[in-house]
Amino acid sequence: MKIYTVILLSIFTLFCNAQNDTDYLMKSEIENDLRILDGILKNQSSYQGLNGFDYRKDFDNYLDQLDGTKITKSSFGLFLSKTIGKIGDRHSYIKGYDLPETLYFPLSFAPFKGKVLVLEYDKANKEYAFWNSEFPYLKSINNIPLDQILPKILPSEQLAPKSSYSLLAIRDLRDIETVFSILNINLPNSLFVTLTNENGIEKGVDIKLVSDENKAYLWDERFHKKNFFLREEQLNDIEIIQQFFTIKDNIGYIQIVDMLSIDDSPVFFEYLNDFMIKAKETDALIIDVRDNGGGTRDLIQELAGYFVDPNSVYVVNATRQRGKLPLNDELKKELHNRFLFSRDELDRREQNTVDKFMTSFEPMYNLDNDKFSEYYYYIFNGQKITKDKYHYNKPICILTNERSFSAASILVSTFKGLPNMKIVGVNTDGSSGNSQRFELPNSELRGKISTMVSFQKNGKILDGIGTSPDIKIERSLDQIFLKEDHQLNRLLEILRME
Repeated sequence: MKIYTVILLSIFTLFCNAQNDTDYLMKSEIENDLRILDGILKNQSSYQGLNGFDYRKDFDNYLDQLDGTKITKSSFGLFLSKTIGKIGDRHSYIKGYDLPETLYFPLSFAPFKGKVLVLEYDKANKEYAFWNSEFPYLKSINNIPLDQILPKILPSEQLAPKSSYSLLAIRDLRDIETVFSILNINLPNSLFVTLTNENGIEKGVDIKLVSDENKAYLWDERFHKKNFFLREEQLNDIEIIQQFFTIKDNIGYIQIVDMLSIDDSPVFFEYLNDFMIKAKETDALIIDVRDNGGGTRDLIQELAGYFVDPNSVYVVNATRQRGKLPLNDELKKELHNRFLFSRDELDRREQNTVDKFMTSFEPMYNLDNDKFSEYYYYIFNGQKITKDKYHYNKPICILTNERSFSAASILVSTFKGLPNMKIVGVNTDGSSGNSQRFELPNSELRGKISTMVSFQKNGKILDGIGTSPDIKIERSLDQIFLKEDHQLNRLLEILRME
């Protein structure tokens, strides 16, 4: 018995030591990691300093507060997430740390007209409904007003466009233990919440939190769209791909759930071109990039071949790359893969278009010429990209929402303002960055930063701003309940009336 006891104690000691080695950091280790991260941000990050935020002050204040005791890896990771989030780089993140996630609300939450809906999910009918139809809105949790909770619970997203942040933060209220951990508030069980109705009348309710197996179904439209998350083996499955293309009432519809590359999904591109031949005589075309999280620009280039007049040349995106100058071949290749080229790499006609564009182009940030390359431009040259294609000159609508991100937001931005084009839906979660990853040696936290500043045609960056719609269509209550696709149906009504 004594032998077993010794063995168990030894195992327990080893486990505790492993936990300490993994989860705790000394001040000297944190200082070293911050020194390394400072070098990365100072020398490689394209967005740091542009909005006036000085991350080094946060670093110094954090170190001043350390009293020499061990700091948890989670605490350090959360601090870095909050700091990186203030830079304004929407592609940046810090990963590799854990926050508690064992207790949840048995309720779902969704944004609606500036308020927070409290919902329950009907698995049988695959629909959401009011949890309390008389008091459908959430006002406070544990007597803390929502306007004091929501702005703080997604540190890495804090400079996202307002509607994008709101959707993500409200949805994530379900994971209330994680939320309270970020807020550094002790979590009671049960929680007192305050509900309200349309007239502002309140009702207090105690809600017992639940474990993982009983948590509410997270409100997220992507989870309810057929084949939205494509696995690798589905990228060239014709039976799945054809479900994203329809023609009804002589209106073509293409749902793009991922900004696929032509190398990974050649079948999708083949089917797209076959569909465009069928769609030639349609009255209008809808390109749906709602909830699309990005990928490559290959689909932008392919669609532009149909949407751009063969005799036209447009500058649709202007960027500058951070790095040692002149840029090395590897960085140039990364830009070229995004269809970005310097003026000297363009033909005479494209150069003339660039020169004309630059006479009125006013970037919101004037970048340091010693740190950033010359401009690299994304050009739609009709003579080049329309080969073996026809010009679709009917109305084209790009349907977007606050989760259209990265390359999907580039698609929206590049096509906005072109002839026959309308952006429909709500403001995108714009972002464009040419990312670089890193790992900090002591904490083993992993991160990512952008090395390119990307401007829209109007001179604004995409990160934190996005692209606004020409025709605004927000979700209806029935769309939130998953009873209809109001945004798409309303757009179809508009097109039929034209």
